[in-house]
Amino acid sequence: MMKPVSHPQHGVTLVELVLVIMIGAIMAATVSLFIRPAIDAYTGTRLRADMSDQADTALRRMLRDVRRAVPNSIRVPSAQCFELVPVVSGGRYRMAPDNVNDAGSCNPQPTPPTAPSAACSAWVDTSQTTMAFDTLSPLSTDPSAGDWVVINNQNGNDVYTGANRSAITSVTSPSSSTQGYKRITMSTMQVSPGYSGGRFLTVANSEQSVFYICSGADGTLNGNGDGKGTLYRLVRSFTSAYPTSCPSTAGAVALATRVKSCSFVYDPNQGATQQSGFLWMDVELARNNETAHMAVGAHVMNVP
Repeated sequence: MMKPVSHPQHGVTLVELVLVIMIGAIMAATVSLFIRPAIDAYTGTRLRADMSDQADTALRRMLRDVRRAVPNSIRVPSAQCFELVPVVSGGRYRMAPDNVNDAGSCNPQPTPPTAPSAACSAWVDTSQTTMAFDTLSPLSTDPSAGDWVVINNQNGNDVYTGANRSAITSVTSPSSSTQGYKRITMSTMQVSPGYSGGRFLTVANSEQSVFYICSGADGTLNGNGDGKGTLYRLVRSFTSAYPTSCPSTAGAVALATRVKSCSFVYDPNQGATQQSGFLWMDVELARNNETAHMAVGAHVMNVP
């Protein structure tokens, strides 16, 4: 009878266990020494890129509104906020009657509240009030009833008080192509006597005024190393009184969060030949003790 063959049993010795622990410690130290800094660098780079993208997007949004603002409509109550009136479209209006195509009955132009006949050209006579005019240039966006016409905003607060704006009642096509592209009818309006620019702007009733507000950004960080502030875009109605402080952010849309600091500085450059203002916008974001600081300057054309 054959006896079963026995095999020797081996366990883990203390020496082997100590060697495994030592090798594991060496590998962990290697990972910590060489790989951890690379991971930290990647995380930091990605975080700064995200913050830079958010700051750049916010600045581009503000820059777009500044460049399409009604001339002289920027109001800066403090370095933490500024207000403007965004333009939807604009163009040239007829400044004199069409002496070639108008019939004799078209002249002189009737005095409001009587509108010009559809067979006659409609033009702006600065010696009297106006309630309709033909546009001599195509509009990028046609206004709607309820939107606003703004003409000759030389004094910054006029567009807010209503001194040089009027509510649109209808937008139609003239009966003849020689009259213009569109006929805008509006509430009675007195265009500034002597104004010879011939330019008009339209403002959407749904976005009469826009306020950019940097709230809570005091230049310090919270316990997580994040900025404490938020950059908001607030749409509100025309407010005649010049603001003395930043308004409430209730109902505003956040453009950037974890904002460490903001600064808005505006120089209207009044009296210059070209009436070109300059707005400096500075935004700094902070997350996990990483920061992204971006700034942009915008030339503001204030020629009405």
